[in-house]
Amino acid sequence: MGEGKDAALVDVRLWGKERGLGVPYPVVCHLLDTAAVFQALWDALLGAGERREIAAELGLDEAAARVVVAFWAGLHDLGKIIPPFQAQVPGVFGAVAGDASYRAAAGASALRFRHELATHWAVVSLLAEIGYPVERRQAGSLPHQVAQWLGGHHGCFADVVLARQAAVAGRYQPGLGEGGWEEQRRLHLLELRRVVGAEAVPAGQLTAATAVRLYGLLVLADWLASDTGWIAPLLPGPAWEGRPGQLDEHFGRAVRAAPGVVRAARLGRAGFPSADGLSFGDLFPFRPNALQRDVAEALPPAVEREGSGLVVVTAPTGDGKTEAALFAATVLGRASGARGLYFALPTMATADAMFPRVGEFAERVLTGERALLLLHGAAWLSTVMDGTPATGQEEADRWHLDHAPPSPGPPAQPAQPDVPEGEFSAELGTAVEADAWLRQNRRGFAAPLGAGTVDQVLAGVLPVRYNALRLFGLADKVLIVDEAHAYGPWMQTLMVRLLEWLGALRAPVVLLSATLTGRTVTALVDAYRRGAGFTEPCQVQPAYPGWLFAGARTGQVSEVREVGTARERVLDLTVRPVVWDCDDTAVQPREGGRRSALREVLAPVAEEGGTALVCCTTVAEAQRTYRDLCRAFPELAGREGGIRLLHSRFPGLLRQEVTADCQAAYGKPAAGLPVTVRPASVLVATQIVEQSLDFDFDLVVSDLAPLALLLQRAGRGRRHARGAEGRPAWAACEERPPLVVLEPVDSDGATDPPRTWGDVYDHSLLLRSAALLRQRTGSGIAVPGDVQHLVDAVYAEDFTEHLQQTARADAESAARRLSVLDQRREGARVVEETLAAMTGISPPYQVRGDLSRLSKGTAEGVGELLTTRLGADTGRVLLLFAQGDGSTTLDEHGVLPLPAGGRPARDVVRRIVARAVPVPGTWLPAAAARPELPRAWQSMSHLRDLVLLPLTRSPGDTTSWSGQLADREVKFSCATGLERI
Repeated sequence: MGEGKDAALVDVRLWGKERGLGVPYPVVCHLLDTAAVFQALWDALLGAGERREIAAELGLDEAAARVVVAFWAGLHDLGKIIPPFQAQVPGVFGAVAGDASYRAAAGASALRFRHELATHWAVVSLLAEIGYPVERRQAGSLPHQVAQWLGGHHGCFADVVLARQAAVAGRYQPGLGEGGWEEQRRLHLLELRRVVGAEAVPAGQLTAATAVRLYGLLVLADWLASDTGWIAPLLPGPAWEGRPGQLDEHFGRAVRAAPGVVRAARLGRAGFPSADGLSFGDLFPFRPNALQRDVAEALPPAVEREGSGLVVVTAPTGDGKTEAALFAATVLGRASGARGLYFALPTMATADAMFPRVGEFAERVLTGERALLLLHGAAWLSTVMDGTPATGQEEADRWHLDHAPPSPGPPAQPAQPDVPEGEFSAELGTAVEADAWLRQNRRGFAAPLGAGTVDQVLAGVLPVRYNALRLFGLADKVLIVDEAHAYGPWMQTLMVRLLEWLGALRAPVVLLSATLTGRTVTALVDAYRRGAGFTEPCQVQPAYPGWLFAGARTGQVSEVREVGTARERVLDLTVRPVVWDCDDTAVQPREGGRRSALREVLAPVAEEGGTALVCCTTVAEAQRTYRDLCRAFPELAGREGGIRLLHSRFPGLLRQEVTADCQAAYGKPAAGLPVTVRPASVLVATQIVEQSLDFDFDLVVSDLAPLALLLQRAGRGRRHARGAEGRPAWAACEERPPLVVLEPVDSDGATDPPRTWGDVYDHSLLLRSAALLRQRTGSGIAVPGDVQHLVDAVYAEDFTEHLQQTARADAESAARRLSVLDQRREGARVVEETLAAMTGISPPYQVRGDLSRLSKGTAEGVGELLTTRLGADTGRVLLLFAQGDGSTTLDEHGVLPLPAGGRPARDVVRRIVARAVPVPGTWLPAAAARPELPRAWQSMSHLRDLVLLPLTRSPGDTTSWSGQLADREVKFSCATGLERI
């Protein structure tokens, strides 16, 4: 061990942390620190029920279990006692390498052998040596389960190390070293065990659910104990030798400091109100409607029996599902001992809209730690996260919708921005300090409260790094999933897998939807029950509106509770068969075409006032429709807000401003102010408006889409009570909101989806929806009465048989065509579901002790599947505006110069990314043909995939800019966004 070194002592020359410290930090200190912080996290984050469950699995009392698992956590970096790791600091390694007792194979110090994998390989035998029970099946053996769990602390679990391999680990992994290396790992383990007091020997095994819970505590403990702010006060002096008394003293200091560090990181538990006298009125300042009242009366006694479970609510848009969900979350959270909630939504825009609502609810209803984070890929760009007034710099960074440059003024210090996950963090907290620990990389799900996109939770069941940390973050929260109908087969399959895991974790879940088929509801409920251990299938036929509850303790599914609604209405449906002339640029629209139909149905809006939504299928068609309507109604287009355009192909910052402008124009009337007819205004948009955005229009016009989505869009028609005085004369009847569907047809009048739509919607669903809509023309669609029947009817297996029995002259040929399209749709569905099942991680009941199943899908080529199926190949272009003086700026006004020089600061990164435009990957040139990024950007995760797009003023047009992207000309203006010519 070196001259004068007691062979029975841990060798404090072996370092565990070094960066940013000035002097190396002994690995034994970091092991003790992590064990101390783990105990504090055990106390702060785990509920009483979770602690009891873990202790019971290990065959220990709670006090002993707490100490034993903290001892395990401390072992996570035992694998740093290997030549390859120690050699990373040559000045320290030299003394150890010169010690004859530290033996290793030639070249061992240069091997690429990660320290967490070394922990996995080393700990298996060491725990067996101290009496941990060994099973014949290695994956079911507790020493290996703990070793594999520890080896995953950097995000991925390795394959099972077979018993025969573990017995002679050095032969298989020469990077482990021999002699002193092996002996020091043993001594560090024994001393850690002694100091922590973990002499008890557990007798049980780790279930998948327990492994996930403990894994989250382990990772968080390691991150907290690795912070230089933690380490600096604990650095031992130069004479420190790591003797038993010194180790005891160091651990005591760490134990005393740990609770404060956990509190400072905002890692705690939100408190749900007690059951005594809890009513809907205690949570919300208004009287409940029929749905909310029924949930408030019937759910609490059901949850009291079960403790946790799954709630599914189906109701029309605008029927108060959000408040019903928050009440259900309160009941479930209190009964299950949850420490918070996460509200998942389908899009970034809807997540931004929900974030302040969750924050207001938390401040008013919850107690304890209420750190709230917004979680999605661009959360750091969202203005809803800003808790303070915008600074001068932030105002200068806004994308001015009036197209005028900002007024000059003195420079202001930029505010510290909120930054995304990856290199930075995608999170922000209500009352969370600007440099808060939770905002940093991958830590968002550790916060007690969150609102964000659903992909953030689905990543928990994909084989990506730290997916188990996301599962941990959901394990003791109430998960609310809004718009549960809005996902295709790929995401629905992943949702099924997620619900299996949440069922195993007994985590409470609330699913909200306006249009769910009975088949889908059954699949989701069965997935949760299957995870909880109840494999017999159930059959659910949802009520509309209504709700159900499935208990996690018994697996029982309550009878679906059908409730009434005060918002009964009949959609005044008109189906307009049109020839698709959206691409026609002729001044005069053709008779019977889409352009002519739009002019006709929008004429009352332009002439008499009121608002209308025109929902298009593609961005390109929305842009063309916007321009055509501006030509058709020049007076309307000439007024501010007369005709608006909203789609995804605007720069992020500009899209946020457009959305905010739309919310002000079409949102809920302000309380206490007189309601009047709104000035004439038309919003042309893509399907992004159909989910969760609280817009209210007097008229909804939509291109043909699957029926469930059309009903969603129709929910934006007369959504808020404005009364006759608040509607134009042509729209005075609030109980019959008009829905006009533009059905593309061929020369024979048969439904004919345009080729430009591609695969946006399945063609068989479009044909089925068109046939059902035609049957309802004249009579309309009763909401909610007809909705569930129609949603299920679209997918009816005998649909073609009914079609053949209709009076249509072409019924037989239409049925044959539909049959072919149905087969194609079914094949595509099976492919997507199969790929999702193969790509996703194993369900909890298949893990069977092998945690590597959490880090890999069951298919080869998982990376490629994730890229092609999750849209990871979507491109981002950064618009660069060439100014007359030869400079290049990020804005068309020439105010924000293109950053030059070295690595950009946070506020500069935020400014750059805020101006990126998402585009299809097919738009982008080959990598070799792209303009070269600044060198400093190439190593930054949020900048390195940007494609620079130089733009110059369009000839003869002062409002637009042109450029070349791959082999196509592109055009940009603040009015229409980016488009290909």
